Amino acid sequence: MNDETKSGGEKKIGTLYLCATPIGNLEDMTYRAVRILGEAPLIAAEDTRRTRQLLTHFGLSTRLVSYHEHNKTEEGPRLIDWLLSGNDLACVSDAGLPGVADPGAQLAADAIAAGIRVVPLPGANAALSALIASGLDTTRFSFVGFLPRTKEKRRACLVEVAARRETLIFYEAPHRLEETLSALLEALGDRPAALARELTKKFEEFRRGSLSTLLTSCRETPPRGEFVVVVGGAEDVAEDAPPVEPEDAVSLVRAFMAEGTPKKEAIRAAAKRTGLSRRDVYQAVLAAEDGE
Repeated sequence: MNDETKSGGEKKIGTLYLCATPIGNLEDMTYRAVRILGEAPLIAAEDTRRTRQLLTHFGLSTRLVSYHEHNKTEEGPRLIDWLLSGNDLACVSDAGLPGVADPGAQLAADAIAAGIRVVPLPGANAALSALIASGLDTTRFSFVGFLPRTKEKRRACLVEVAARRETLIFYEAPHRLEETLSALLEALGDRPAALARELTKKFEEFRRGSLSTLLTSCRETPPRGEFVVVVGGAEDVAEDAPPVEPEDAVSLVRAFMAEGTPKKEAIRAAAKRTGLSRRDVYQAVLAAEDGE
């Protein structure tokens, strides 16, 4: 483990290890990850029960602390103090790489800001596993993750990524898959796509086709398991793909403003993202405000 010290003989600082864990098949655990999880004095786990089962499988008994989306604000500073006191820490997600659509990203950012060494331990990842077996372009891609749940925010997100020429990767739960596929079809047009579920597990399955055929399949066969949705980039869009409307830009402006962007800058950014004129976006925003 880490035995480095700061220059000038200052107190030793621990190392944060971002440790990948299997997304299904336990054989995907790396030798290095098993070693680090056994040597670390403490593991920050998104789900301690699930991680304890993993540790037991490999004969490990390392102490666990809960670190997840709902306690990261309180627990994060304590973990940083632990590291600054000279102790190493391993961080694991429920499955896959911590930090990808996961609270581990915040812990890594806080550690870097505090001058703590952050070491990635590569391993299984659902997004990349789905991408390489999707049959779609792997040269360039964007990981979008989970779409917002509200219709307006989801629409704004899709308007933002619609013009990207690279392959798009989304995560989705089974009970929202049909709704998400419908939204993708409406916002992006009928692009080539692939659905991957239960990756690395016994019932691993890929469905490949167009968004419309995958939506039909989803309606005919109720989805089960967690899904990765891989969608072709804008270069694969048919000529009759749905145009961007001023209403789409309004949703995008509101999304930018919700993140703290001033209204004028939000309008400028939305115009750039949608290809509409700044005047058209401004008029659409005014009309929406008058309608409210």
